[in-house]
This record gives sequence, C-alpha cells and structure tokens, in this order.
Amino acid sequence: MTTIGTAALWQPGGWSGPVALDLADGRIRRSQALEPAAATNASWLLPGIPNLHSHAFQRAMAGFAERRSAGQGNDSFWTWRETMYAFAARMTPETLYAVACQLYVEMLEAGYTWVCEFHYLHHQADGRAYDDPAAMSKALIAAAADTGIGLTLLPVLYMSAGFDGSPLAPRQRRFGHDLEAYLRLLSSLQGLQCDRLRLGAALHSLRAVPPQALSGLMESEVCDEMPIHIHIAEQPAEVAECLAVRGARPVQWLLENAPVDERWCLVHATHMTEAETRAVAASSATVAICPTTEANLGDGVFSLPDYLAAGGAWGIGSDSHISVSPVEELRWLEYGQRLTSGQRAVAASAGTPSVGETLLAGALHGGRACGAAVGLASMPMQGRSDQPAAGQDLAGIRADLVALDGQAPILAGHGRESLIDAWLFSGNRNLVDRVWTDGRERVNAGRHHRREPVADAYRRALKDLLAGS
Repeated sequence: MTTIGTAALWQPGGWSGPVALDLADGRIRRSQALEPAAATNASWLLPGIPNLHSHAFQRAMAGFAERRSAGQGNDSFWTWRETMYAFAARMTPETLYAVACQLYVEMLEAGYTWVCEFHYLHHQADGRAYDDPAAMSKALIAAAADTGIGLTLLPVLYMSAGFDGSPLAPRQRRFGHDLEAYLRLLSSLQGLQCDRLRLGAALHSLRAVPPQALSGLMESEVCDEMPIHIHIAEQPAEVAECLAVRGARPVQWLLENAPVDERWCLVHATHMTEAETRAVAASSATVAICPTTEANLGDGVFSLPDYLAAGGAWGIGSDSHISVSPVEELRWLEYGQRLTSGQRAVAASAGTPSVGETLLAGALHGGRACGAAVGLASMPMQGRSDQPAAGQDLAGIRADLVALDGQAPILAGHGRESLIDAWLFSGNRNLVDRVWTDGRERVNAGRHHRREPVADAYRRALKDLLAGS
C-alpha cells in the first residue's frame, strides 16, 4: 500500500485537506484527515485529466506542416492533410508503438492520465490487412500499457472519401474497412479489455460513413454500450458539402438520424447554429474541444458561452499533438472566447467565479466520454470547504492523481482561492511534479520513469520515418 499525504486535494466543487490517501490495487482504499504538520507530500493534489481526442501517429509530424504550400497561398486543413497522408503512409506497427510511447510519456508528464485514441491507421500502406488485422491497434495498446496511461481505444470506421460515397483515394486505403470487417476488428479486440483499457467505436466523419453503414453500426450488438466518437462540423467546407448532398447541416443530420445520447462524443463541433448547440447539449452527448489543433488548422472557435449556457458537457483533446498540455488547451479555450467576444473571464459564472476551476471541472466531467470512471472526477465533491473532507468516502475511486510543484516560484503567494487560476494562466513552465496512475507513481520530479529509453526509441523511429520521405 502507498500513502500520499497532501495539504490540499482539489476536486470539482473545491478543496479539502490536509488528507492522507491510502492507495492499493489501483484504487484509493481509504482517505482520512491529517494534521497540517503531517502533510509532507504533494502540496497541491489534483485528479488526473482525461484527453478525449488523440491521433497518436500525428505526434511524429508536429512542426513538419508549418511551411506555406508551394504556389498556394490559401493553406488550410485540406492542404495540411497532404503532410498527414505522407506520414501515415510510412507508419508500421513498430514505428507507431515508438511514437505512441513518446506521446503517452509526454501526456503523463503534463498531467493527462487517460487518453481516447481515435485510431484510423489500420492496414498496410497499400490497403492490405496485416497478417494480424489488429496489429496497429495492438501497438497502441502496448504503448499505453508500457507507459502507464489509461486508454480508450476507438478503432475508426472509414469507408468513403466524401458525402457522395466516392471511393477512398489510394492514400486513404490503409484507413478503410467495410462494415463487416470493421465489426470483426471490434469483436477481436473486445477480449483485451481490462481495468486500464476500454474499447469504443468511432466514425471518422459523416462524409466517411454512408447513412446505411451508420444504421448498421447502430443496430450491431457489438457496439452495445460502447462509447461512440465522431469528427463533426470541423470545417465550413464539410458543412457546405453535407447541406448539398444530405440536405442538412452535419450536426442537424446526425441528431435526426442517430440515437445520440450520453455515449456519444462529438469531436470539434466547431460550426454549429444556436439551435444545434442547444440540441447537442440536450442530447447529453459530450463535445471534445481541441483548441490548439483547431487553431493550428484554422478550423474556427467553438461557441463555448452558448454551449455552457445550455448546460452542455465537454472535455478537451490534444488531437494532432502540436501541443501536449492540458494547460494550453484550457488556456486557449478561454483565450479564443476572449478574442472573439472582447470580454474576459468568459467561462466563469457568478456561482463559480474562478475561470481556472470552471475549466478544469468541465474537462474532468468530460471524462465520461472515455467509457470508464477515470478517477476522482467521477466523484465530485459537494460544496466548497477549507476543512478536511469529513465523511467524504473516496474508497474505490481509481487512483489517477497529479501533484503540482508546491515550491514553484510561479505559485508563490497563491492559495486555494487562486491556485488553479495560477496554474492555468501563469507562464509556460510545466508545474506537474508527480503523477500516479493505477496508484503507481509514473512521474517524479516532472520526469516519467521511462523517459530516456522511450525518447531514444522515438528518435530512431523518426529517423526511419524521415528516411522514406
């Protein structure tokens, strides 16, 4: 059994502590109040943060898509895809494992403790299946297990190149399945699920999944009770094409043609009308907002105030991994709203005046899209208190925890009223000191215990990838 003594433990609803947490078998087994002098470890303890949207292989291309396209002058998401396709074409199970390990180490060091992996890189470069059709999926599973991050694996159904049902282009063939083959893949992976691995289903987008295939997927017993994720309304061109072919905007069409409920996670949903925004909130679906990627690709800015006013659930993702930092995602989620509205403290409310606490609580609540109880966030505290959590029974909660560096100069002078705001809105130094997943310490003094060998393998993988360019 491991015991963590902390002067202050934050959960949605406020701070408690000093408190001691006894960890065993991956769970919090007991929590009890401490005398202040006995709280020697982890001055500021937080729940681990869920990352709702990841394409692990794209970590390898970060920084390689930031040059103007020759003869273009109108660079966009659609020109960025050319670099993505080039990197996707070179990935093997071995290189994907090395890249994913590096990414997951970086996530853990930043305070992410669970990731939803939106995985569409299934086959060989020419579209032929590997001898084991799940080889690429298993590379991601191994990377998560070897680094210690929790994983919701979301194999992606990708069938067509556009809303008109056009066939996949040659460079998209390694992404593709027909519905029968896709369901076989899901079935083959179901037996691998465990406490740190959950399986879900993903539709790449409405343009990539014909209506009849969506209906067939919803009717399949394989997908019963699974989380379901989908890219939607990310780009204006996508909205225009959906209107032209299906006679409705993407979010409108989905809500009218699929049983969207709390199992669903709508990724991006950047371009919604006010009516669509209210309808998504009412559906109980979660929206995965990825501010750094959405900014990098020129996608647009999510309408957060309207969505919050409607009571919508949301979380964050690092998507293409041009940044691997929940601080930056949450900071730019708020900053995007400030830039478009000309106001400050947009996410906060009269009831919760702290912008940082509002954002962190929302991101933690969005962890329900993982299809697993992802830690302390699954058990929010009631009310706010500066006293020990008398009677607050944390027993059985997953022990995924993050400790901030209480000695960091940037946090000097900050207490419980402003600590989360200072963490999210002050400077760029990573303040994560220690991280536990499954009750095991993965990060100490800001460094993952496997940082060096993982980084060495990543460098070799990048050399191999770039040699084929």
